[in-house]
Amino acid sequence: MTALPLLAALLFGPADSIPTPAPPAPPPAVETDSLRQLLTLRRVYVDRFSGGETAAQMRDMIINGLQGSKLFVITENQEKADAILRGSAEDLVFNETHSSSDSLNVHSNLGTRHSSDAGSLRGGSRVANSTDQTMGLGAGESESSHSVERRHEANAAVRLVTKDGDVIWSTTQESMGGKFRGASSDVADKITKRLTEDYEQARKLPH
Repeated sequence: MTALPLLAALLFGPADSIPTPAPPAPPPAVETDSLRQLLTLRRVYVDRFSGGETAAQMRDMIINGLQGSKLFVITENQEKADAILRGSAEDLVFNETHSSSDSLNVHSNLGTRHSSDAGSLRGGSRVANSTDQTMGLGAGESESSHSVERRHEANAAVRLVTKDGDVIWSTTQESMGGKFRGASSDVADKITKRLTEDYEQARKLPH
């Protein structure tokens, strides 16, 4: 037996004893039941969102997204709907302020002072001299910056509720805007995409 197979045999034992990756855990029973209920929906009514005027615009975008997904028939008649999409949304434009400052200061002092004291003595004279040095050095530098950045952020929390009042699906999405779309449009697209993904997952569940 060559070195590599021998090493593998020592580390792992016989080939049939090598552990295999465990399959992904199935979703909880409650989540599975909720996903299955998505498949029973035929008509969905999108209720008014709380959050003001911007919420109404978000609602229209979500309706357009759901209409384009063709998962359900979007109805304006709540009585005919199998489920109601409820939620809240907001679209905010605000200014974000950034301030910073840096400073550097160096100080040094050296002084010089000269003084003399003369007097007379009997038979002669006396002179006393003293010298002190003083020098000063100072440096200061200060830099500050102030900027205001305009930001745009949208978010929405929605849920699908059956006629019996059971919440069978929900999601919360937020965005600061995409490269080719605004923040509200991006949030509506994320909600539609998430619902489509969960609907496809429900179709793959065993029946």
